Amino acid sequence: MKKFNFRKVLDGLTASSPGGISSGSSGSGGGGSGAGSGSVQSGGTAGTPREEIQETLTSDYFQICKTVRHGFPYLPTALAFDTVQKILAIGTRTGAIRILGRPGVDCYCQHESGAAVLQLQFLINEGALVSASADDTLHLWNLRQKRPAILHSLKFNRERITYCHLPFQSKWLYVGTERGNTHIVNIESFVLSGYVIMWNKAIELSTKTHPGPVVHLSDSPKDEGKLLIGYENGTVVLWDLKSKRADLRVYYDEAIHSVCWHHEGKQFMCSHSDGSLTLWNLRSPTRPFQTTVPHGKIPRDGKKLETCKPILKAEYKTCKNSEPFIIFSGGLSYDKPCRRPSLTIMHGKAITVLEMDHPIVDFLTLCETPYPNEFQEPYAVVVMLEKDLIVVDLTQSNFPIFENPYPMDIHDSPVTCTEYFANCPPHSIPVLYTVGAKHKKQGYSNKEWPISGGAWNLGAHTYPEIIITGHADGSIKFWDASAITLQMLYKLKTSKVFEKQKLEGKPTAEIVEEDPFAIQMMYWCPESRIFCVAGVSAYVIVYKFSKHEINTEIVALEVRLQNEEDIITPEPEITPTFSDASSQLPLLQNLSGSTSTVASEGMMKDRIPCLSVKTRPVRMPPGYQAELVVQLVWVDGEPPQQITSLAVSSAYGLVAFGNCNGLAVVDFMQKMVLLSMGTIDLYGSSDPYQRQPRSPRKSKQFTADNFCMRGLSNFYPDLTKRIRTSYQSKFYKDQANGFIMNSTYISKIARRGPGRPPFRKAQSAACMEISLPVTTEENRENSFSRSRSSSVSSIDRESKETITALYFMESFARKNDSSVSPCLWVGTGLGMVLIISLNLPAADELRQTEPVMVSPSGKFLTLKGAVLVFACLDCTGVLIRPPYEVWRDPNSIDENEKPRKRKLVMHSPSSSQDMGEHQYTVVCSEKQAKVFSLPSQTCLYVHNITETSFLLRADVVSLCNSICLACFCANGHIMTLRYTLLSGQWRSSSRVI
Repeated sequence: MKKFNFRKVLDGLTASSPGGISSGSSGSGGGGSGAGSGSVQSGGTAGTPREEIQETLTSDYFQICKTVRHGFPYLPTALAFDTVQKILAIGTRTGAIRILGRPGVDCYCQHESGAAVLQLQFLINEGALVSASADDTLHLWNLRQKRPAILHSLKFNRERITYCHLPFQSKWLYVGTERGNTHIVNIESFVLSGYVIMWNKAIELSTKTHPGPVVHLSDSPKDEGKLLIGYENGTVVLWDLKSKRADLRVYYDEAIHSVCWHHEGKQFMCSHSDGSLTLWNLRSPTRPFQTTVPHGKIPRDGKKLETCKPILKAEYKTCKNSEPFIIFSGGLSYDKPCRRPSLTIMHGKAITVLEMDHPIVDFLTLCETPYPNEFQEPYAVVVMLEKDLIVVDLTQSNFPIFENPYPMDIHDSPVTCTEYFANCPPHSIPVLYTVGAKHKKQGYSNKEWPISGGAWNLGAHTYPEIIITGHADGSIKFWDASAITLQMLYKLKTSKVFEKQKLEGKPTAEIVEEDPFAIQMMYWCPESRIFCVAGVSAYVIVYKFSKHEINTEIVALEVRLQNEEDIITPEPEITPTFSDASSQLPLLQNLSGSTSTVASEGMMKDRIPCLSVKTRPVRMPPGYQAELVVQLVWVDGEPPQQITSLAVSSAYGLVAFGNCNGLAVVDFMQKMVLLSMGTIDLYGSSDPYQRQPRSPRKSKQFTADNFCMRGLSNFYPDLTKRIRTSYQSKFYKDQANGFIMNSTYISKIARRGPGRPPFRKAQSAACMEISLPVTTEENRENSFSRSRSSSVSSIDRESKETITALYFMESFARKNDSSVSPCLWVGTGLGMVLIISLNLPAADELRQTEPVMVSPSGKFLTLKGAVLVFACLDCTGVLIRPPYEVWRDPNSIDENEKPRKRKLVMHSPSSSQDMGEHQYTVVCSEKQAKVFSLPSQTCLYVHNITETSFLLRADVVSLCNSICLACFCANGHIMTLRYTLLSGQWRSSSRVI
């Protein structure tokens, strides 16, 4: 009998023991401190010794390195733009710097100190950047290399940095401090020059009050030897660097926030804390020759203009053939406190106010020339908001915005789940991009993205990669992740399938207070383009892809799943039928007992889904179109439980999903329910837990406070608590920093963005059983111990056994089978694996008419911990892919006006009898991995992955002609194990990342 080697590949080590060791030997590897020690056990008989297969995987394939960070910069603080190179730099409160250029050019670098970035200054057209940090340190970054690095650093020990200015083509950097002094740094040597402009020398000697920190520094466009210094209290000084004295001084009774020059160098403008703009002439500095309050009301009695909010920043840009632009942020009137943050553009007599969705952090006006003494000719404004990046087109009168090509909006609605697909079919990305381009919003500027610097090379080793993100608002985004970059291809809104929610009279509001359309799970078949999603409101939607627009009604099915916990009186065992969904409803109703035990409120909500599917014909544009909606309904006044597992087979035309109550299998080709059964009933007479019938329960009085949707927090109540305390803060910080590949369970628990509660109220109450007379803590401890234990001897085990993994494959349903057949493998939260046999019509033309038979085989396998993933290998150790249907457009017809026939691609294992066992199945749970030989169902290999923690997610993938099991542990460790065909033995060498 042939077997495989199952070992870690991180260090590229060969087998830890010689090939001649007999089977039954065991070894151990030194796992990481948090992962525990992994034990290895072999079973079966020793095979014939063979030469070891040449190693195809090395440790280089498993090195973790940072490539790029996607998403919006977390807590942005500063902005800079290179006018010549046309690249943008963004600094953040965490000390990070993002450098952006043309679409695809995206660089991330980080200050080691982690101090907030106060200001950024480009050495224009020199490939260098100066950053000023909150720890009073200046850094000079070299951008002329693949990875930007710090060349020099300069620490200020006695003064705090408040403002920096680097003139164009100058070697002197001016640094203002909180004490009001101005220092000069040589940009080449990056050391202080010794020239200091002291505040008491800059202001008049007769003035004894301190002018405050330096808030502005700029050289005169007319004379680079003149430096304009702005102080917080309203004082502005024009300092002559050569004569070391002040040429003029300006005093104003309002605090200054910003100063900007006219390009001729004869005038400058100041923005003040009272919402006013003052324009000063160098020839008459005693008072401003023009004072305006753009958003203030002019009183009729001729008194002083109305005070407005401070103008935090203003820029004065001139044009050769038109009036100058005055652009500023803030300055709104106090009489409208609820107005959103705005950017005001004054062009001549026209005043345009652009309201923003988030507070403005900073903005920059992009101009045609870097020279300050020429007409500026502004063409765009880059506005950095707290959670968005906006670029406004100034060349058009209506000031449209540019369509942002960067993946900044990953978390515009919190990401609730993600899926990653590598080496997709080559046509996937162009097709998604084509339909996605038709759905783009109108009203954007027709000009090209103005930030167009940098070079972007796709490289010679790229292959199609797609990332799919599900969001809290029910939207789904397809991203092209091929050449490291991330570009949104297509957006799908699942909420369009349902009617709009009403505030009153809907049971959904009692289950999920927010985001009733939040996506929990997704399944995508790239070859057949079948897409399926499961939502928080206990629904499943099956989508098919079409290039043609249709107008059709959405088919909806209702499924009633109930658990043994709801049994009222003991009933004899009844064998359910699977061919028709309608025949199951009476059975389930009998199991639920008399309806007289349910309160009137519960009766009103019985058999009602959480959301209402649209019953009228719906226009569906090209792209993914809803084929079928399957909804779980209320049972005896209790809401349906959240869906915990999902699987789809395009070849079989089936979708399967489960929760803590049971399993449902639906035929989406014939639009009918094939199986709706509690988990306990799947065992039949082979139930290993010896569950006892429960006594009749007392009548419940259902109120809104009793309703809770018990999802994975009921399955893992202690896991919920631990992840809340251990990973919550890190998740929020990293989520806002960029893109996170959420694991299956983390994406359901830590679904919130920064500052939002990590758990829904309904979910946090999910671990409380209303009908059980035990305290919350006792119930929580008992539930946790049961879910973690693999023992099957206790009769007090929790009756609710959650379905945690589903997998369609061509396999052996029973030990006596001689050939493979369609099967559904089911994994539960108690570590049980059940096999369900699928009997499909032999002829494809009968698939639409003949019923599909679904029957549990009664066989089960056991593991420690909840089952996470399945995989199937043939007798040579090659990963067998599930069968699939080749995509065909359901809405197009060929020349003969007949729909194209289905074309199935099968990946069945070899069935020659001389090969012995024909198939191997890899099953991974949250604690261990096992390999079974089929059809004998013999356990060949066991690897205890972790004892001190548990796995959050795992997957079996093919890499360099080898099969790997990649595991992500709750303690942050990543473990990779490899299968190879060796001398008939199982061995392992352990390491973790």
